[in-house]
Amino acid sequence: MEEILLNIEPKQVRAARLKNGQLYDLIVERKRDRQMTGNIYKGRVTNILHNIQSAFIDIKEGENGFIHISDILENSKKFEEMFDMDFEAKSKADENKDVRIDQVLKPDQLVIVQVVKEAIGTKGARLTSKISIPGRYLVLLPNSPHRGVSRKIEDRSARDRLKRIIRAFEMPQDMGLICRTASQQASQEMLIAEAHELLTSWSDIVENFKKLHGPGLLFEESDIIKRSLMTAVDKKFDRLLVDDYPTFQHCKRLHAPYAAEHPLRIEFFRDKIPMFERFGVEREIDKSLKRKMWLASGGYLFFDQTEAMHTIDVNSGRSSNFDSQNVEESLVRINLEAAEELARQLRIRNMGGLIVIDFIDMRSKKNQRRVLDHLRECMREDSAKCSIIGMSELGLVEMTRQRNRESLAQTIFTHCPYCTGLGKIKSHESVAIELERNLKKIIQCHQQFAIKVALHPELMKHLEVEDRKFLHEIAESLNARIDWEPSDTLHLNDFHFYSMITGKPLEV
Repeated sequence: MEEILLNIEPKQVRAARLKNGQLYDLIVERKRDRQMTGNIYKGRVTNILHNIQSAFIDIKEGENGFIHISDILENSKKFEEMFDMDFEAKSKADENKDVRIDQVLKPDQLVIVQVVKEAIGTKGARLTSKISIPGRYLVLLPNSPHRGVSRKIEDRSARDRLKRIIRAFEMPQDMGLICRTASQQASQEMLIAEAHELLTSWSDIVENFKKLHGPGLLFEESDIIKRSLMTAVDKKFDRLLVDDYPTFQHCKRLHAPYAAEHPLRIEFFRDKIPMFERFGVEREIDKSLKRKMWLASGGYLFFDQTEAMHTIDVNSGRSSNFDSQNVEESLVRINLEAAEELARQLRIRNMGGLIVIDFIDMRSKKNQRRVLDHLRECMREDSAKCSIIGMSELGLVEMTRQRNRESLAQTIFTHCPYCTGLGKIKSHESVAIELERNLKKIIQCHQQFAIKVALHPELMKHLEVEDRKFLHEIAESLNARIDWEPSDTLHLNDFHFYSMITGKPLEV
């Protein structure tokens, strides 16, 4: 049984996909950080970077968006990857590789752009000028002449029928259409009606572009509620469970046009126990926020992150299922279980970018291939694009996963103001040694003999037991006097010197 649970709260909406009662995927969307991917904006070029053939564009969404020359020129290969299809004809613009960014964009120029990748951390959104407007069955390409059918439609007669229909559409020559997977079940009348709706949407976008005086939003992609409903219809899920009555009614209205396509059960959750607790989703989320995750066999996964990549370490841990006759096979079983679980965790945690997995070492090449093939199979259903490179001699697997929004940890956590993301701070003893060194420097080099020291109360408490008397003795031996001032606004590792005469801070 496959189902989606929609948890509606004042400040966030969460969509959890369950497969046979187990959490399979999770999307968390905060009201203040709504998803931008797919949104179309009127933007203003603020800066052109000639060395990397890119530009920054102000779209009035915090950080400026970023666009590369390849996202401005026609690029059939990008469209093929994005929409999973083969186009019959390549555009001549694909051959134009010598165009420079300053030939197509100028500072302060107003442009229509679309977000293709969310802003993450301090990085602005990735933009493109090759607009695509998605519908239920079709995708309109307002400034690209391509017409094609999704590769996922494998039936030849269905493909030929759809190609004939979209070729017959009377549209401007520079516009294109793509038939999505769901179009296989749609009639010609339904496709024509949606094509007209998409053309009307584009006309409205162009009209809004003319009316808007500065940068701003022109078109907003569907929200998490509609996306969840359409996913449930597309993938033929059994049920959509909602814990908010107005949203439940809204989902029923959204589903009405597609009821004949898939009779999805949309139900209102009436239990007093919160829905995510009732189905064990909260417990799974808590597990997915931890660095260490135990496997059923007794092995465990250890997740870590650097600036460049995510790393996942697979360990045998306290596994008791070892076969003394065949230790290698026991290790392979742990690795196979780990491959399954880490594929699930990548979805739930939404880890993206470069990922390195350190499986338990296996001597046999055959066993390495077994684990690698199983990992590929487990990643097949991931909606994010993934590429698994292979396994090295040391059992390391390199892979990439499309980063389409912030990870679960980035959404829920913020950097600790004490350790600033390191996970460690200096001990009180280390800070006391630094304080002693800087105190001597202030007195001897800067000739300051009346000093006030501001420091955190916890550090001051440590000094009272260990070093305060000793520091006073050092000051007296140098003919100086020191006073202490606790300040709980300071970092645990910080201390500041002030002149007791002028009250001004003293630089070390």
